[in-house]
Amino acid sequence: MPCGLFYIIESTMRLLRSLLHFFWMGLTVIPWALAVVVAAPFVSRDTVYKMCAGWLTLSVNSGTVLLGIHNRVSGMENLPTQKTSPAILLVKHQSTWETFSMVALMPHPLAFVFKRELLYIPFFGWAMGRMDMIHIDRSQRAQAFNKVVEQGKRLLARGTWVIMFPEGTRIPRGQKGNYKSGGARLAIETGAPVIPVAVTSAKCWPRKAFVKTPGVVDISIGKPISSVGRQPEELMREVQEWIEAEMHRLDPEAYR
Repeated sequence: MPCGLFYIIESTMRLLRSLLHFFWMGLTVIPWALAVVVAAPFVSRDTVYKMCAGWLTLSVNSGTVLLGIHNRVSGMENLPTQKTSPAILLVKHQSTWETFSMVALMPHPLAFVFKRELLYIPFFGWAMGRMDMIHIDRSQRAQAFNKVVEQGKRLLARGTWVIMFPEGTRIPRGQKGNYKSGGARLAIETGAPVIPVAVTSAKCWPRKAFVKTPGVVDISIGKPISSVGRQPEELMREVQEWIEAEMHRLDPEAYR
């Protein structure tokens, strides 16, 4: 088969698979979100989380079946094992894929720190608003961080891990964003260790891309880093250095 024809067939298949996955996500998110919104006033927070985690896990599994994207996870042994052991996950952010995958993979409930504008997304945002997470108004920085600390302490005490993307937004493959110290500051305020996580999701699900590519996404979980007696910038610098070094190791082609 000529190379040009093979490329056309392969590109067409990727487009068709991406379309199928897009429609599958749209088809399932509406009844799921409505069920969460209706059930939330009558069930526990844990039940709401399980309902949401179920749909996110379904999304990851459908991504594997329909898109051919597979997770390869290393470092699970680095996660705390006690039921109420606190942890703040600081994760490399390249696409939507890791926001779904982290919930599906982690042995503890997760609470994302996110901008409140996401709550206005039809269906998906409505369901997120029923979860016990930390949504902030970025226009009020001081008050926003105080809210993060207050809610973070409460969530960590009940065994929920806080997850943050220190670069703040999705970063293109092979690039490094501006690591913000909010996650390190929260860890120091709460005494929780930080756990750095490197993710190569942009190999398969690039930032702002509709067409996805089959392949393997590496998710590497680092060892916990103590926040006791640390300065925010110093702690975040250590997190950044580990994540970026691990990204170079996992995806060397992107950094040539």
